[in-house]
Amino acid sequence: MAEFEKYLNQFSNTIVLKDFFISFLLTAILAILIRAFYVKYGTAISNRRRFANNFLALALIVMLIITIVKSSLALSLGLVGALSIVRFRAAIKDPEELTYLFLVIGLGLATGAGQFVVAVVAIPLILLLLFFYYKTIGNQGVRRGNNTLIHIRIKEKSIKKITDILIKHLPFVELKRTDLLTDGLNLTFICQAEKVEQFDALKDELLVLDENLTFSMVDNPGVIA
Repeated sequence: MAEFEKYLNQFSNTIVLKDFFISFLLTAILAILIRAFYVKYGTAISNRRRFANNFLALALIVMLIITIVKSSLALSLGLVGALSIVRFRAAIKDPEELTYLFLVIGLGLATGAGQFVVAVVAIPLILLLLFFYYKTIGNQGVRRGNNTLIHIRIKEKSIKKITDILIKHLPFVELKRTDLLTDGLNLTFICQAEKVEQFDALKDELLVLDENLTFSMVDNPGVIA
């Protein structure tokens, strides 16, 4: 028993407040940087600003947990037991959201473990690489401006025919969801228009295919951009 206690004490370290405050401030600054980058350059359809508001709290919580458990083997074992009864049911709507969550968690792990240099170097480098990716390879998925969510329910079986009509009238069209119905299609697009008249022309041409179609638009950058 005495040998076991001696073994545990070997893994027990006093938390230095100076290092803790450095870790806290560094985590906060880098988490805010990740948030700003994600809001500006992310491509997820959901409300990126609202989702990114969780980054700061998540990074600081992970940092705090790692700071505490690294000072004691007993605490780390207790944490494993405590987390084994926790079940997370967060709905991830876009794989990109999961990517940024892992980035924020990685930040908290690095700063909590005292790897300040790694955090300061790795996070800006990752964001820089993502920036170039969005500007080059991923530029088709990144569009600035006022996005409009268009939902169409129509008695038409050809997805291509409807998509071609939208492309004809709008400068940017991206199909996000397709539901096949017994009497037609449910389609959801993210689009951009230069003027309102483009939507009128689009609607009129769709009415030729189905005069009883359902055509709805949500023009709200805060929801979908």
